[in-house]
Amino acid sequence: MRKSTKQSRSRVKVFLILGLCLPIGAVLFLWLLTMPDVSALRTTNPPVTALMEARQIQAEAQGHNARRHWVWVPLSRIAPSLRQAVVGAEDAAFFTHEGFDWEGIKEAAKYNLEAGELKRGGSTITQQLAKNLYLSSERSLFRKAREALITRSLEQQLSKERILELYLNVAEWGQGVYGAEAAARHHFKKSAHDLTPDEAAWLAAILPSPRRYDPIRKTTALTRRHERIVRRMNQTAHHDIRPE
Repeated sequence: MRKSTKQSRSRVKVFLILGLCLPIGAVLFLWLLTMPDVSALRTTNPPVTALMEARQIQAEAQGHNARRHWVWVPLSRIAPSLRQAVVGAEDAAFFTHEGFDWEGIKEAAKYNLEAGELKRGGSTITQQLAKNLYLSSERSLFRKAREALITRSLEQQLSKERILELYLNVAEWGQGVYGAEAAARHHFKKSAHDLTPDEAAWLAAILPSPRRYDPIRKTTALTRRHERIVRRMNQTAHHDIRPE
């Protein structure tokens, strides 16, 4: 009798485990099936990004007509100083890491613990690109896991130069302003190819909060960030940041 009872309990446990695991497995399987195929980005530029679509929805919800300023240019038509400023400001280890800057992540985690809230992400350029292209702005473990998988895929499928070209062309640089070319025209009335090092540093400085900051209306915080970027650019002036 006892043996029969134990067997019944074991069967119940097995059914409970299966009942939990099967739905979770099905969700994970569907989740993986919906992962984007980034290999097409080797030769094709994205027609739109998740961030652009999100901004469009936000504007329409507020009754606004969201105008989009976006001009795609190859990496060779973006001033080397802007490439240097952005890499130095956003992801100094970009050309050496494989998608994740573990030192940066540790520093961000320490900062967030001390601040008592999630204020700094430590995201690399590749992670930011994954988010801009495919993901929402929500902060959740689910989205971070998806971001990590897409980031790894981008690093495996694309060259560093192509990742940087994509990033510089889809990054948000103001209200409805996307990409380096539109940013240069909007803020400085010139092409991204003709930006001076100082102008490049200003554009890099507003990247963390492009809809809040403006290089023309300089705040104290923005000016300090600009000065740090200029110092870093001067320190790395003779370093090879690839490519020409």
